[in-house]
Amino acid sequence: MELKTKAVSTTDTSIWRQSGERLLPNAVEQGVQRKTSYDIYPFHSLGAGKIADHRALADWIIAQGTVLLDGYVGVFWSEVESLLQQEFDQRAVTVRWVRTQDYIKKDDVLEKMVSPFLGAADSVWGTKTTLQLSDFFEDGYREQKPAIDGELCIVIGMGAALLPWDVPVIYLDIPKNEIQYRMRAGAINNIGSVKRLTPTAIYKRFYFVDWVVLNDYKAQIAPRISIVADAQRVDSLHWLYAADLRNALHEMGQSVFRVRPWFEAGAWGGHWMQEHIDGLNKDEVNYAWSFELIVPENGLLLESSGKLVEVAFDWLMLFENEAVLGKHASVFKTEFPIRFDFLDTFDGGNLSIQCHPSLPYIRKHFGESITQDETYYILDCKPDAQVYLGFQEDIDPVAFRKALDESQHVQEPMDIEQYVQVLPAKKHDLFLIPNGTVHSAGSNNLVLEISATPYIFTFKMYDWMRLGLDGKPRPINIAHAFQNLNFDRKGEEVGKTLLSRPYVLQEGADWQLIHLPTHADHFYDVHRLEFDNEISVETQHVCHVLMLVEGSTIVLETQDGTTKQFQYAETFVIPAAAGSYKLRNAGQGRAKVVKAFVRDNVDKYLFNNKEND
Repeated sequence: MELKTKAVSTTDTSIWRQSGERLLPNAVEQGVQRKTSYDIYPFHSLGAGKIADHRALADWIIAQGTVLLDGYVGVFWSEVESLLQQEFDQRAVTVRWVRTQDYIKKDDVLEKMVSPFLGAADSVWGTKTTLQLSDFFEDGYREQKPAIDGELCIVIGMGAALLPWDVPVIYLDIPKNEIQYRMRAGAINNIGSVKRLTPTAIYKRFYFVDWVVLNDYKAQIAPRISIVADAQRVDSLHWLYAADLRNALHEMGQSVFRVRPWFEAGAWGGHWMQEHIDGLNKDEVNYAWSFELIVPENGLLLESSGKLVEVAFDWLMLFENEAVLGKHASVFKTEFPIRFDFLDTFDGGNLSIQCHPSLPYIRKHFGESITQDETYYILDCKPDAQVYLGFQEDIDPVAFRKALDESQHVQEPMDIEQYVQVLPAKKHDLFLIPNGTVHSAGSNNLVLEISATPYIFTFKMYDWMRLGLDGKPRPINIAHAFQNLNFDRKGEEVGKTLLSRPYVLQEGADWQLIHLPTHADHFYDVHRLEFDNEISVETQHVCHVLMLVEGSTIVLETQDGTTKQFQYAETFVIPAAAGSYKLRNAGQGRAKVVKAFVRDNVDKYLFNNKEND
């Protein structure tokens, strides 16, 4: 169900979409050379003739007679219906529409049902739900009968495929960034909700309820899906057959893939990305984050004959998780374990002083399976750049808590350096931030954050007395933080255990494999491949996440013959099933590529660590 406050316009997208970023283009220019700088629209080519539009979809539906038109939260269902109805009218075809929203339980019933998973009203966190999509529907919904006597019937909306009909299923997908742009514009709401909520409240329920329910549901109905369509535009629907999607996912799972990144402004945001990445809005106030590889919210772009379709990253893990994760698939199943993102504070501000939850805490309170263990890799910085990391040797937790509470209460600055260490930052430094570690990135950094995948569980303790971009104070979470802070990470111990000490692991005539050791509590590790000409790498049945961190261009060739070119600061993933790959330096000077991967003894960190028992 959607909350529509204004008519959806195909010309003025600001009515239904609040973002400085433009919509994904419908098509790419044919015959254009691969970009020689960071590409914000990386795609996997399917070959010719694999993607069609809504006109062809209408013809396909007519040929079937009855279909279930299902999809994700955030789709403008009435606009999809109108788009297709226009095509049916032109063909003089009569349609019986069955709308699933008519069978969703009443708002007050749903509120009571989901409330146990939403935590306190003033909290930005809840606990991942155990509900299923069927729980949102009235008992009589599944008793609907399919069309008879040759009548064209379309069941449309979330949950269409809950009907036990032996008919084709069409699935409408929509990227998570576009869902949030629609949410901020007041154009959509949570499943079944008709109340006007704040974007923060809607997002909380998306994260802990709606997305969990719909991701599980997608996995359940995936074998029945015949067609997958991209619903992020209101004037067209690009789609492909599920069989062609699965073939593309298999190719990616055997060779290489890059997700579509997306970018967000923030209270502390900077301007490095605006100046270095083509295609970003130069008029945006700043860019704080790039979702390089935060896969719960990334999509995969597919191209055919110039047309583009975006599908959620979830599809890859549904069908190819064993190929992607290799020996670790049994541990993480369909969850991708590693995250890459940018934190841009160039000519911006400091991040909040913060920490992240322990593994037992995040499991008990938020329903996550792994916790937010991080590292900061300094991709670029100014000479005065700093990182806040660990406590001063004489830290007094009681005095620290009192100072934080007082600063928050009277809204006056505090001398944070009296309690937290400040360290100089240089290009290619790696700072280690296992859960419970107090930290912050200072201004004038471009941080490549290499982390475990969870990404919203940041306990802010001090935020420099500033407001968010909405003009309101950002949430402060001192109580949560003090249940997780490790006060033993202080003084000289910080330099010994929280700063990576690189060393040469292997080398040849014109290349080196550098180990950047992570913390003893991290379940992932980091290498840097440095080479003048070419270097060969074995996956050893482990997934590799990589980024070119020095140099301009590299060319990848995987064992199956796939060849791709990558530019400075682009993230790409080599699945375990790729077997081996070569990287060739196609620029000037030595190329440096960061590689993150899950450790072999990952079970020790997630299941057998005594601290987590």
